[in-house]
Amino acid sequence: MRKLNPFLVLLTGCVIATPALAATTVVNCGKLLDVKNGVWRDKVSVTIEDKKILSVAPWKADVKAIDLSQYSCLPGLIDMHVHLSHDPKPQVEQLRERLTADPIDYAYASIKLAERTLMSGFTTVRDLGAADGLNVSMKRAIEAGSIVGPRMFTAGKSIATTGGHADPSNGLSMAMRMAIGKPGPEQGVINGVESAREAVRSRYQEGADLIKITATAGVLSQASSGENTQFSDEELNAIIKTAKDYGFRVAAHAHGNEGIKRALRAGIDSIEHGTYMDDEAIALFKKNGAWYVPTISAGKFVAEKATIPNYFSPLVQPKAAAIGPLIQSTFARAYKAGVKIAFGTDAGVFPNGDNAKEFRYMVEAGMPELAAIRSATLSAADLLNQSQRLGSIENNFAADIIAVKGDPLKDITQLEKVEFVMKDGVVYKTPVQK
Repeated sequence: MRKLNPFLVLLTGCVIATPALAATTVVNCGKLLDVKNGVWRDKVSVTIEDKKILSVAPWKADVKAIDLSQYSCLPGLIDMHVHLSHDPKPQVEQLRERLTADPIDYAYASIKLAERTLMSGFTTVRDLGAADGLNVSMKRAIEAGSIVGPRMFTAGKSIATTGGHADPSNGLSMAMRMAIGKPGPEQGVINGVESAREAVRSRYQEGADLIKITATAGVLSQASSGENTQFSDEELNAIIKTAKDYGFRVAAHAHGNEGIKRALRAGIDSIEHGTYMDDEAIALFKKNGAWYVPTISAGKFVAEKATIPNYFSPLVQPKAAAIGPLIQSTFARAYKAGVKIAFGTDAGVFPNGDNAKEFRYMVEAGMPELAAIRSATLSAADLLNQSQRLGSIENNFAADIIAVKGDPLKDITQLEKVEFVMKDGVVYKTPVQK
């Protein structure tokens, strides 16, 4: 019997069934990937109770179970760089939305993006930036069962410098900037050490789980450079020290080489994109134990769209054409050099729900299939500081299980065809009966 969530009925105007959580559930997997040992286990029963895995054992033939005997089971996948608050649009449409849409419009539109992400097999995501507290509120709504989506770890509003990537007034006319007022630390914009500290504390007040900064310029912001350095050493040190005081890890959007190295020297936990990293930057990654989150999918998407007339503005188009195609080769160099890599896509720059395409790009660039899967399970859980409960199917871990028909260790694109999704012991997607 399925229980109906009245909030969902009210919110969407339609009936959405939310499966009730049974006291004890058993899942019979034809094969189960032991990601730690890198082997398939045949005919495994996973017993679940109170959202957690109670046991992983040989098939229990005499127990009523969810039958995945013809499927390959894996831990729920983790994407360490998403933006569930939006999907891509031509930039003229984005500008029109900035002038006409209210935060609640983005909130309603994002509901389907969260559900689409979960249904693609990503049971956990790290959302690295949204305005108006949208990602924090979405996390709460998912936890409350009001909407369907992945488990979220959120950065709240990204922290930028005035005029930098993630400054919400960037690209607006002087008249518009005067009308909305100059954004400050509460809106995630800083200038100097004191406002840097205040911006971190504002994220704590906002309810964020981590800090995200834009250490360099970006591709999609309305500015000529896509790589210049945007924080001083003093500002970076203040942000990271304050973040550590509050128990936050810190992620840095960074394309340009100097900005990457400044962030690494300051003690950043992860670099997102990392396009122009050089050998010195790679050495700093390894010396400091920092993580690299590649986002190859976003690079490929913007490179493709850069060939379409008027999809991007005249400022953005050359950046997308230059930076987008480089990320996959940067990833290949970093992986070969032994940099720690956690799976991340920048979904939202490309359509949310297509996250698993990142796996094929990683494998194309030389990462073995098992290593790619580990980057989205064990490694991602490590970067989240959640290694004791996420990223593996074992006792006392969260009951996050996905299943595919084939063998992703032989064909990684199988992960683009997830047929079963369970999060916290609740089944959200089951194989279509043929």
